[in-house]
Amino acid sequence: MNRLWKFLKINLNNNRSHYFWSIEYFQFKPGQEKLREALCTLGNGYLGTRGAFNETPASRIHYPGTYLAGVYNKLESDIAGKTITNEDLVNCPNWLPLSFKTDTNQDWILPSPQNIVNYFQKLDLKEAALIRNYRIKEGSGKVTSVETKRIVHMGNMHLAVQEYTIIPENYDGEISIRSGLDGNVKNKGVERYSELNSLHLLAESSGDFAENGIYLTVKTSQTNISIAMASKTYLTNNGKELKPISSHIAKDKRAIFQEFKLPVRKKQKYTIVKIVSIYTSQDKDTNNPLQSALDTVGQVSDFSRLFQSHKEEWSKLWDRFDLEIKGHIFSQKILRLHIFHLLQTASQHNPKLDVGIPARGLSGEAYRGHIFWDEVFILPFYDFRLPEVTRSSLLYRYHRLEQARLYARENGYEGAMFPWQSSSTGEEETQVIHLNPESGKWGPDYSRNQRHVSFAIAYLIWQNWIIAGDLDFLSSYGAELLLSIAQFGVSLCSYDPLDQRYHTKGLMGPDEFHEKLPGADEAGFKDNAYTNVMIVWTIQRALEMLSTILPQKLQRELLRKLKISQSSLKKWEEITRKMNIIMDEEGIISQFDGYFTLPELKWNDYRKKYGNIQRMDRILKAEGKSPNDFKVAKQADTLMLPYLFSLAELEKIFHHLGYQFNKKILKKNYNYYVQRTSHGSTLSKVVHCYLSDILGQSQQSWKWFCEVLNSDINDTQGGTTPEGIHTGVMGGSLNIALKRYAGVNLINGIISINPDLPKRWNYIKFKIKFNELWYSLIIEKERIQATLSAIKSVPDDYQVKISVVNKEYLLDMDKTFTFYLNRRSSR
Repeated sequence: MNRLWKFLKINLNNNRSHYFWSIEYFQFKPGQEKLREALCTLGNGYLGTRGAFNETPASRIHYPGTYLAGVYNKLESDIAGKTITNEDLVNCPNWLPLSFKTDTNQDWILPSPQNIVNYFQKLDLKEAALIRNYRIKEGSGKVTSVETKRIVHMGNMHLAVQEYTIIPENYDGEISIRSGLDGNVKNKGVERYSELNSLHLLAESSGDFAENGIYLTVKTSQTNISIAMASKTYLTNNGKELKPISSHIAKDKRAIFQEFKLPVRKKQKYTIVKIVSIYTSQDKDTNNPLQSALDTVGQVSDFSRLFQSHKEEWSKLWDRFDLEIKGHIFSQKILRLHIFHLLQTASQHNPKLDVGIPARGLSGEAYRGHIFWDEVFILPFYDFRLPEVTRSSLLYRYHRLEQARLYARENGYEGAMFPWQSSSTGEEETQVIHLNPESGKWGPDYSRNQRHVSFAIAYLIWQNWIIAGDLDFLSSYGAELLLSIAQFGVSLCSYDPLDQRYHTKGLMGPDEFHEKLPGADEAGFKDNAYTNVMIVWTIQRALEMLSTILPQKLQRELLRKLKISQSSLKKWEEITRKMNIIMDEEGIISQFDGYFTLPELKWNDYRKKYGNIQRMDRILKAEGKSPNDFKVAKQADTLMLPYLFSLAELEKIFHHLGYQFNKKILKKNYNYYVQRTSHGSTLSKVVHCYLSDILGQSQQSWKWFCEVLNSDINDTQGGTTPEGIHTGVMGGSLNIALKRYAGVNLINGIISINPDLPKRWNYIKFKIKFNELWYSLIIEKERIQATLSAIKSVPDDYQVKISVVNKEYLLDMDKTFTFYLNRRSSR
């Protein structure tokens, strides 16, 4: 396990309980700074700010970035003789600038290895604060201690606050303080996008107000979103208000700075509190972003009160979302880090917004801040705790339903086809060309053919329905979404009278390495197994919803609105019986038609030559070859099916189609595909971990799990995490911990617990919400404790059925029940 702590030092002499809630660094290392900035991002669902120093602008070492959910902008770029358009999550004005200089130094202090004497940095997960303490030694010999604390307020989504304390260690004199709002920023956080245009912001206005306030407004150049920031700065000396000797304003078109000069004495504390309010013209809670920013920042001044209310909001979230694990420090810390980042990306504020969940959260610019299918790994964690977040994400899709219908029609389909990459409008934002960093060449990008993203949305609709049970939401939004996606799935299918089966063509699965058959003129494949099964499942759920859930009046209205006839529904049902799945005599499911004819890759040769071969696609293309020509996958494709669906459900789907599926067939497919997968996506190890546990491969599952946990904290993909954390792998890690290791699942409408705890875990403790009840669970090796409490009033004799290790029990409210297990973990 030593390698798991490569960049994460342990300090067991500190308060141990608090230690389980923090990520700490004890040295300043320039080469790791951008990784730490991503990992130490603070956010609240509306706003995310990377954990960069206050004092530093963007450079080779640092990249301060602030991102507002849903604030996108399109720019054109000329690449390889073509003009392409990309829409990006905009790097908004930098609200962080806060620095100092002494009277013997003409330059503002920039912390660096040359002047940092001592260094400590902590991301406090429990209190959602970023703390930095360091000492700066100047060439003159002056030593200054700096203590900083930063929050992005979880209660008021428009507020961000910094406390910046300076202590002159060995001198008296004067210090100058500079606080600013800097709109001279570009989207430069991803090196491979460096050839693209990156200036998204246009100047609007800037100025000062009161004695200590400044403001800045800018506008995105194409989407015309106004962004307003207002800042107030408060100065104190040992807790008492301090009047500066002098102050002045410096500004240009897109930036404004406020400078103060202070008299200082040795060993005295001088604290600067900077409070910032941010609004945009697309916010629903303002008609005047600048005025709202000025009003909000003018109503608060006390850091301690803001910090206290912020901690109270986070305490409520942790009460719902925390997973407490005893026995394995790394699991505990990193799972909490993952929960922390998900809550910063999608919080209780999301229902007020019209946004999806970007694959890289609000922590960086990779994937241009787009929304893919990662929510299928993320949102099940919310369904049992804060289902409103899932519904807000689904509403983001619903509000773009007409665009999805247009996209389907433009491609010759019916229903709603959602884009592989989505951002503001719901249009397809996938690149048409893509840079290979191995070869330095641009090539075509066919990944938009991953039509399975629509069926991931259908999956989320159904999961939210069966867990949260919100019939109003299903009736008003979910049903139309699900039926429209089912229509699309049906239109992908064509019937072949020769084999009497339905087929699909021109599609890509999750693999992504494979884009077309060798020598083919058109991209996509015939009968991608994952997509075909997802279509069948989506149709089945749509038919079930029509027949057993929706009121008849609403059924008729939706069928009439969507022009779905009874004869069409008969075809839908026929597809669920006659969809083609290619399987060989051993039960191996072919990823697509033609997969079995591809030659094998010489894996060992490539491992010896390149070491890290996760991105085999780039390696092969740099050699003048193509991954299309080999049995090589980026990530789980066919194996996604047993990740999303139980064995019982898959067996039912396959049996209805006239095929066999069971645990033995799953094992064969796992063993076949795991040998042919390079794991070029962090999501791949999530799926393989989950499946290996199903198959009883405990040690292998634990190995995968540690690699899943390790992926972002130590940037195991070599440079991707500094561009933004991976929300999908974070959600996936929690899914493994809860559904496989804790063994908590919803089966036939009741909570089922069948744990398989890792050997290194003593217990896991958490809460889930189902049917207006909170289930508080403590799962140990030899026993399970369950306490149920009702959210609403229930009769005194109210009981709830629960399944523990395949045996059903009736539980009373507000009593703790203990179930003893007769087996031990082998992991």
